[in-house]
Amino acid sequence: MDFDIPTFWLIIGFAGQALFSARFFVQWIMSEKLKKSVIPVAFWYFSVFGGITLLAYAIHREDPVFIAGQGLGLLVYARNLWFIWKERQEGNAAS
Repeated sequence: MDFDIPTFWLIIGFAGQALFSARFFVQWIMSEKLKKSVIPVAFWYFSVFGGITLLAYAIHREDPVFIAGQGLGLLVYARNLWFIWKERQEGNAAS
């Protein structure tokens, strides 16, 4: 299958948007299941992977607004995963 560059980047862009959007479905399903508002770890993984993919697309498009938005968002998502990993390590050390 031979893709031209614009089609390839459209696929990357839509894939990133799909990953990024999936996080809301994960959060919604878990909240409905538990009957309270929760943010599962998968939400942050979808945020990171969707954000990275969308950042690549934004860089390709040379869109500074989109680059800044995704780049700054990635810091927040990664920091939340760091807190989760750290809490799990501390919990394992205490056991």
